[in-house]
Amino acid sequence: MSPEVALAALLARQENEVLERQQQLAEARTEVSRFIDDYHAVQRDLRGAVIERLHGLEEIRFRIEELTGKCESELLAFATGGPQSEAARLASQPLTENLAARGVGRRSVYLESVYNDPATVEHLRWLHAHGDEVRTTASLPCRMLVFDRTHAVVPADPDDSAAGAFVLNGRGVIVALCDLFERAWANSAPFAGGRPQYRERSDGELTPQEKAVVQLLGEGLTDEVVARKLGVSVRTGRRITAELMSRLGARSRFQAGLRAAQLGWIDEAEAV
Repeated sequence: MSPEVALAALLARQENEVLERQQQLAEARTEVSRFIDDYHAVQRDLRGAVIERLHGLEEIRFRIEELTGKCESELLAFATGGPQSEAARLASQPLTENLAARGVGRRSVYLESVYNDPATVEHLRWLHAHGDEVRTTASLPCRMLVFDRTHAVVPADPDDSAAGAFVLNGRGVIVALCDLFERAWANSAPFAGGRPQYRERSDGELTPQEKAVVQLLGEGLTDEVVARKLGVSVRTGRRITAELMSRLGARSRFQAGLRAAQLGWIDEAEAV
């Protein structure tokens, strides 16, 4: 076969392969565009729903950053877990600076156990200096963020951070969560750079942390759950529990709640 004929046939075959590949790429590009459109449509539907499920820490962080960027007037926060990790402190600072620069009001409630960690106390001072109103309380129900009283982020399972989180935006549930925050805020102590100064207590009267423990014991919660709500180690939680039950002469958690109510340490309705 002459070189002209052989080379012409080879080039024709290669041209056909290139054309076929270009057609495949064009079809793939069309499919990718359709997939992206479908994805955005699903996201719009999810974000228009009352509940949006978030999976994994990265997705949660991304959504919180997105909601923070859109927040215009107010951010409310429950910060559970007691002492905050270095990663959590560093991650919150750029978001705080962004909100402060835009004049967004911020109120945060932390656990009193943060005073056991100097690094967290210093972080609260930093937040306070950047306009964040900070208070502390003995116990909190769960971690929570409320943006502009329209969206809230709560854990899917307070005992398991790997379980993800929910973004809630139904008016009814947001009103309830805001009411929960205001109640906790009203019963919290303002942060002023150091431990709050409580009034002197009579013999037998409980500190806010001890009162919270008695109430939690009255609910029949385990040592692990009580410790988590206080933001302390299980060992510390068990020590506080043992001391209180000894003072009350109680043999069970429920009995401890009732005895504390009878002694006037807490309201009877709270004990049961």
